[in-house]
Amino acid sequence: MPFGAVLAQVGGLGRFQVLQTALLAVPILLMASHNLLQNFTAAVPPHRCRVPTVPSATPAGPSATPAPSEATPDATSAAPRDALRGSNTVLRSLGATLRSPNGPGATHVTLDGTVGSPDGTWRSSNDTLGPTGATLGWSNVTLGSPDVTLGSCQRYVASPPANVTGGVRATEPCRDGWDYDRSVYVSTIVTEWDLVCGYRQLRQMAQSIYMAGVLVGALVLGGLSDRFGRKAMLMWSYLQLGVMGTCTAFAPNYASYCVFRFAGGMALSGFGLSIACLVVEWIPTPYRAITVAITGFAYTLGQIILAGVAYAVPHWRWLQLSVSLPFFVFLLYSWWLAESARWLVLSGKAERAVKVLQRVAAFNNRKEEGEKITVEMLKSNMKEELAALKSSYTVSDLVRTPVIRHIFFCLSIVWFSISFSYYGLAMDLQNFGVSIYLIQVIFGAVDFPAKVVVTVSLSYVGRRLSLVVALFLAGLVIVANIFVPTELQTVRTALAVIGKGCLSASFNCVFLYTTELYPTPIRQTGLGFGSTMARVGGIVAPLVKMMDEYYPFLPPAVYGVAPVVAAVAAAFLPETLNAPLPDTIEEVENRPKRKPTGDPKEKIALQPQDGPPLKEA
Repeated sequence: MPFGAVLAQVGGLGRFQVLQTALLAVPILLMASHNLLQNFTAAVPPHRCRVPTVPSATPAGPSATPAPSEATPDATSAAPRDALRGSNTVLRSLGATLRSPNGPGATHVTLDGTVGSPDGTWRSSNDTLGPTGATLGWSNVTLGSPDVTLGSCQRYVASPPANVTGGVRATEPCRDGWDYDRSVYVSTIVTEWDLVCGYRQLRQMAQSIYMAGVLVGALVLGGLSDRFGRKAMLMWSYLQLGVMGTCTAFAPNYASYCVFRFAGGMALSGFGLSIACLVVEWIPTPYRAITVAITGFAYTLGQIILAGVAYAVPHWRWLQLSVSLPFFVFLLYSWWLAESARWLVLSGKAERAVKVLQRVAAFNNRKEEGEKITVEMLKSNMKEELAALKSSYTVSDLVRTPVIRHIFFCLSIVWFSISFSYYGLAMDLQNFGVSIYLIQVIFGAVDFPAKVVVTVSLSYVGRRLSLVVALFLAGLVIVANIFVPTELQTVRTALAVIGKGCLSASFNCVFLYTTELYPTPIRQTGLGFGSTMARVGGIVAPLVKMMDEYYPFLPPAVYGVAPVVAAVAAAFLPETLNAPLPDTIEEVENRPKRKPTGDPKEKIALQPQDGPPLKEA
């Protein structure tokens, strides 16, 4: 590449490139934290109806005694909430106190504040019969197996009619709010704003709103990066994410929380694209693939770090602050970073580009070579890029010709399905029945072997087969998990981990595949639209999760079928292993008419040479 000669003149992969790449990779560690943060800040702890004020029982004999006055909601709420952490002693003792001695007409109150029948038995909110004195644990369900005897969304009417002496008692919603088990989650947005029962869908809605912000940020801030520069938008995105993340931590209500998260999603997308451009445009071509791979592993490592931070900071507001405040530090040292010299030249700021390149050359101990760089030299070396600016290509070129239109539709399905199923799994960690912190670590760690295996497969097996197998296997294990009994938590977790690893591998496959299928003039446009479809999948995934309230099997079924459909679509794409990168639309249109021939002299990198890498964001 012409600009590659300029990079080599100022030191190639010198000290400056290594240091700048390292400084740009650090914020990527927290990119995963913001994408997956709601697994912890919006976790749903076990909960049940808060104990209401219980009137004294009507004396029906000398053994009937009124409930103690201290057993009231006010007294319960006055007790330190930390007392509930790690123990159910408070509520168990409270239930024992509220249960009056046996006797004709005596009123029995269960541990969730419901009134039982006078015959010494009680019925839970899911209408299961249990003996008086049974030890009850926390439950997140209203309907379930007979051993689930404490509902979370219904309770018995505390004051039954005087003429009712037995039978099934009437139930009512939790009018006095909920009590939460804080043994694992000290505070989440669910416990703070009671996003349970009839309001539980707002939890998934918040994640969809955040992903919508990521989509809008890619469309808005991505364009502004081309206009105002990579470094300027990077610094703005750092500032916006730091401010919006801090405001989120102090959000007074759910509505403001969603607004701040939306703005934070926009900023995250903006700094992700800016980092990608700076990394790609400052690294020489021979080292670009390995450099992009390292930044990709930084995202994977960030998933593991998130589990440790969330475990150490169990309060959602402090956790939100912990992953937001570092961006102010990133903003401070980003002043040192160098603007993309390539962008400066293409934007008509060649004089400034010369100064930046000379600064880089001096940092790399190539000051004399840097002084030889002139404006005329830059324009001469980049005349091809400058001439390409005069060509006009639009999104319509993706559907104007038949072969590219075929590729466009197939890749759109693949991009959407991978992201859709990926976030369907990654944002549903509580359903695996194991520690949410442990499963987050496992989900992050599985990306390392998955990406290594798929990298080897892409080089020797081919792009199409690797993508089809990864997608089909992901869909297969997700669907198979539907039929695994909930008691076999180890098997369910193992299948989910395999599915998530296959989807991560699919991300790598489709990114490389997309850059090789589209010709140079519309490569960035095609990659950008694929990225857009991925973000749409991330928006839809939490919304589909809402259907489990009516059809519990439906969300995992949809998450599993989507990769299978994508695998079928990918099977209709042409193979690109060892094929030269197409430079014109005509080359792509004529490709099916001739037998592909390999070019041993051209090494096709596992990441694009001129485009930014897509993180799983």
